Amino acid sequence: MMTSRRNFFKKAGAIGSLATISPVFAKDVEQERVFTIKNIENAASKVQHLSPEEAAKDEDFWYWVQKAFVQSPNFINLENGYCSAQPTETMNALFKNIQYINELPSFYMRRNQQADREEVKKQLAKLAGVSTEEIMITRNTTEALETIIFGLQTLKEGDEAIMTNQDYGSMLEAFYLRARRYGSKNVIISLPLHPKSNKEIVDCYEKAITPRTKVILVTHMINLTGQILPVKEIAEMAHAKGVEIISDSAHSFAHIDFKIPDLQCDYFGTSLHKWLSTPLGAGLMYIKREKIKQVWGLYGETGFADDDIRKFERIGTHPCWTNLTISNAIRFHNAIGAKRKEARLRYLKNYWAEKLKNNPKIILNVPLEAERSCGLGNVAVKGLSPTQLADILYDKYRIFTVGIETEAVKGIRVTPHLYTTLEELDAFVRAMEEIARTS
Repeated sequence: MMTSRRNFFKKAGAIGSLATISPVFAKDVEQERVFTIKNIENAASKVQHLSPEEAAKDEDFWYWVQKAFVQSPNFINLENGYCSAQPTETMNALFKNIQYINELPSFYMRRNQQADREEVKKQLAKLAGVSTEEIMITRNTTEALETIIFGLQTLKEGDEAIMTNQDYGSMLEAFYLRARRYGSKNVIISLPLHPKSNKEIVDCYEKAITPRTKVILVTHMINLTGQILPVKEIAEMAHAKGVEIISDSAHSFAHIDFKIPDLQCDYFGTSLHKWLSTPLGAGLMYIKREKIKQVWGLYGETGFADDDIRKFERIGTHPCWTNLTISNAIRFHNAIGAKRKEARLRYLKNYWAEKLKNNPKIILNVPLEAERSCGLGNVAVKGLSPTQLADILYDKYRIFTVGIETEAVKGIRVTPHLYTTLEELDAFVRAMEEIARTS
């Protein structure tokens, strides 16, 4: 299976490079794209009778999914949290969209761009379970959430915002800068790495609330460890006290199966180039409709009312072929199935974590309960810094991870994706056991 997979990747790589050169060959590329989707759909139909957890272990099905991607044979990539590889068909769609817009340039930008963006927004809104009147396509989570953080009119001088020492650095820095600029106050709390219950997490936030608290930043899936936080329960508690919720869902969207309203958050941001596997530079911002009017736009726009989400969309000229290609990524995601995808990603994380958890020299920094983590994890070896461990894994074993070293978390982040094979995870386990034994 591994040999045939590598041969397929070489062939797919050749197709991808030719697609940008020969317009005649582009028809063959389109046939290859349809063939790949059809095979995934056909394979999915054969596991329809299985539960998502059973289908997660069906290697015949996931082989077809793996074939849809091209990965470098020079190393094992276990750092897919920064951004994900695109399926070959999504890459081909991107090339076609670039060519299409390049042939029309200004005509497209003036005549077609807005209508196409609205169509993509409809598909994203359906995937997210919200209205098109509540979302905007952004470049990434940082742009989405910082638009909200800096635009909040309800957070005034002397008011408080609650966040944790495990939240994403850019968000913490945004709140830090806002505090310097406008005089708000940041309250930083700590969270347990292995909570015993949702209540334990909710209590951490509740204890920090005061009469001056206006907003809480909650990371849905913590990027450092992969821990999933109970956003809905935190939101219910906070709303009862008149406090708003911002959900940083950079790693959870298209990773675990949920709709934005399930979280009961007021504001939401995510990156689509992570687990949805769109081209780089695609994100999503959501603001609950009745909250839009209380957020200032980042850029000047007088053509839309204060309560119209389109007031945020005047961002200047940008590579809109990326936005067009989101449609292809959604089709690929739906062909696999959101529940099936979540189950597979959790299975991959548990596959390596279960094999290492009882090693006395290895520390797991991610809870393994199904409701508390999915595909993203964090692990450490006693006696080695995260950077040392990441360097040894790459230099000696050609396994790529990233070292995480903060006040709250010390370990390497391990993020397999749908294209990761069990053979690659076995290689990672063997390497970790050998490193633990010899360090």
